[in-house]
Amino acid sequence: MIQQQAGRRPQQQKQGPRKVIYVDLSQEQNHDPTPLLDGWQLIKADSLQMACHQLREHTFHVGMVRLGEMANGEQDELEQFFEQMPSLFWIALIDEPCIPKGVLSRLVYEYFFDYYTLPLMDHGHFLSATLGHTYGLGMLKEYERQQRQYREECQMVGASAAIMLVFRQIRKVAGVDAAVLLTGSSGTGKELIARAIHQRSRRHSGPFVAINCGALPNNLVQAELFGHEKGAFTGAHSRKTGRIEAAAGGTLFLDEIGDLPLEQQVNLLRFLQEETIERLGGTETLHVDARVIAATHVDLEAAVREGEFREDLYYRLDVLSIYVPDLKEREGDIELLANYFFRRFTEDQHCRVRGFSRQAIVAMNNYDWPGNIRELINRVRKAIVMSDNRLITPVDLGLEDLDVGHSLPTLEQVREQAEISAIKNCLLHSRNNVSSAARMLGISRVTLYRLMDKYGIAGASKMRSG
Repeated sequence: MIQQQAGRRPQQQKQGPRKVIYVDLSQEQNHDPTPLLDGWQLIKADSLQMACHQLREHTFHVGMVRLGEMANGEQDELEQFFEQMPSLFWIALIDEPCIPKGVLSRLVYEYFFDYYTLPLMDHGHFLSATLGHTYGLGMLKEYERQQRQYREECQMVGASAAIMLVFRQIRKVAGVDAAVLLTGSSGTGKELIARAIHQRSRRHSGPFVAINCGALPNNLVQAELFGHEKGAFTGAHSRKTGRIEAAAGGTLFLDEIGDLPLEQQVNLLRFLQEETIERLGGTETLHVDARVIAATHVDLEAAVREGEFREDLYYRLDVLSIYVPDLKEREGDIELLANYFFRRFTEDQHCRVRGFSRQAIVAMNNYDWPGNIRELINRVRKAIVMSDNRLITPVDLGLEDLDVGHSLPTLEQVREQAEISAIKNCLLHSRNNVSSAARMLGISRVTLYRLMDKYGIAGASKMRSG
């Protein structure tokens, strides 16, 4: 994970009593807990409407609600209050005769951290201790929320060696105003990386314009990229600014560049060479200063050999390159990402699900994730909605058929995976210089070529012939 110190650890308030909101929904006027709570400032509310007002006016880490007999309408109103208000740690104070009632039991189970029965008698110090505990948890929760906002500015979450290499490369290429080619499987987060490069570059105040080249019909690609003049074709009722022109002063992200039709590749090549474009149907030459970041999941070198992609365009795009690893290559990141997306989908709303079971974590770590991060997002979101449990299970994730016992890799498989990862990382560091990569690995060039052939690592035959 890209982690930096965004602030100090939370400290207890040293001046004044700690605040707690006290919502009294009982018709009884007795059992006021104020005298029993030395060192606490109770901000009182005798209705949910008043409580909403107080929650907007003050910051609370913990709250108390006194519950008594409730009609069905009042129960629904209380549930709506908990669903819509900021997520706090709540403690219930309940009149003893109401404890056995099923409605209150369910409410306490669903929405409260703890409860106390009234009268408190001389047990106020227990309530004060519970308030102190929940107050501290609330402060930690707020601190963690602020830290996450800082760390996850671009949803760049991870701590594995593979993704840390990507983070380092992002910082390096962001300071160089040259074309960047992002390669890797679909769903690995290439657009997020492109945005991270843009936000860390000198062009961060300019636009970030993204276009999926594979999603455009062939007859509209030129008009979308370069724009058109009024009357350029049937239906062109006015001038339109193209995506390239719209990215002036900023960054143009060309996703799935490998799907760009050959006839349009020459026009893009001219822009990369001359930094000029002409709108469709126009004669004016426009200078456009935009950085290009391209991404693809296909092997462009193979596409060049097969005549499906222009070689000169490939070398114009591949000035700087970053390989984005598959999720299964990011050891230790699956749990981090799953928890991040869980928090993202449940933050600021009441959710009965509290996290992932240990079995779910094991199942996720032993799954191959062919859809990468995109698939992880979909499975986590579906599990949050569909789960009937406090903790998400493998069944909720749709991973119940995964045989964890037979999914554990053998020692030979672990060794092979380690060799593959080390070779790829060293080749990335050396920009595919085999001699340098071999020195990093402490082996000969011949041995490295043999290992690259063994594991089918792209580029082995080409580099040997070169």
